[in-house]
Amino acid sequence: MSILMAMKKNKMIPEKYKQMSKEELEARVVEVKNRLGARLFIPGHHYQKDEVIQFADATGDSLKLAQLSAENTEAEFIVFCGVHFMAETADILTKDNQKVILPDMRAGCSMADMADLDQTEKAWEILQGIFGDTILPLTYVNSTAAIKSFVGAHGGACVTSSNAETMVKWAFTQKERILFLPDQHLGRNTAADLGVGLDEMAVWNPISNKLEYDGEPSKIKVILWKGHCSVHENFTIQNVHDTRSQFPNMTIIVHPECRREVVELSDLAGSTSYIINAIEKAEPGSEWAIGTEMNLVNRLIKNHPDKRIISLNPAMCPCLTMNRIDLPHLVWSLDTLEDTNNTIKVAPEIAENAKLALERMLINA
Repeated sequence: MSILMAMKKNKMIPEKYKQMSKEELEARVVEVKNRLGARLFIPGHHYQKDEVIQFADATGDSLKLAQLSAENTEAEFIVFCGVHFMAETADILTKDNQKVILPDMRAGCSMADMADLDQTEKAWEILQGIFGDTILPLTYVNSTAAIKSFVGAHGGACVTSSNAETMVKWAFTQKERILFLPDQHLGRNTAADLGVGLDEMAVWNPISNKLEYDGEPSKIKVILWKGHCSVHENFTIQNVHDTRSQFPNMTIIVHPECRREVVELSDLAGSTSYIINAIEKAEPGSEWAIGTEMNLVNRLIKNHPDKRIISLNPAMCPCLTMNRIDLPHLVWSLDTLEDTNNTIKVAPEIAENAKLALERMLINA
């Protein structure tokens, strides 16, 4: 059963959970965790709300949490506090007797949704006609299981924001060109940092089915899928200029899902783990403007009162889809572990090739 099939079966949360007090909800989580013990594992993504993350057995980025889920063979129930592509990855890597549950099936990812299988197959057909067998596909782990499966079936691999440079280098040992899905900004920033010229990168528009490029196609080394993170794309050059003007001593650190021009103007750029580690190792009294998701920024502010930390964009909101996982939904999912409504199960034929893409990354990164 695919994620789409599972979502069609989703039921709305019963009203009683919305009426429960915070204290009642928290007590219920504690009770279930104590009762189930090692049979229950709750991974929580860094972007989750504090009301949810307080109950996480492990925190991290999507791949780390999926790997921890796979390693935790005692866990019968994995209640993944993240978004659907993360739960899909966990299901792909875990054993058949383990059940992966997403507390709210509406918790999707706009970036992952910007590349579907039909669009990708059509793009591949056209690009093969232009460039022949010279392209290797890479996909960010922030993609659907179907896209991971397509990439795996065509000899490609997944990448994370931490290992993107390593995987792009590897890809260029396999083929002359790469197709990078679905985040154009991570692809552009990674390739540029490796010395690929911006004039050697083209953008594939999946809506018009056209290659956006002004030069000679033979010069193209990287084809970037026209997708983006709706959170990180909202950090702008003006945000950088305003921060420099108001807080000249601040170090600006951003995620590589930000636009190229923002990354170039910042002091540092790196994955979520890179940002967290940089703040943890920073000297007391140091000042930081962070360009990433607001729940994480607020948590860093709370956890590091000895440093001055702000969001690079003061008007930034938390990730809306990630925020759909809240305390009532967590409790509901724990109360209905044996139900199938919020279960994530990737079809075997999709999981097989998706796992290939993930394994190629784990072997080569």
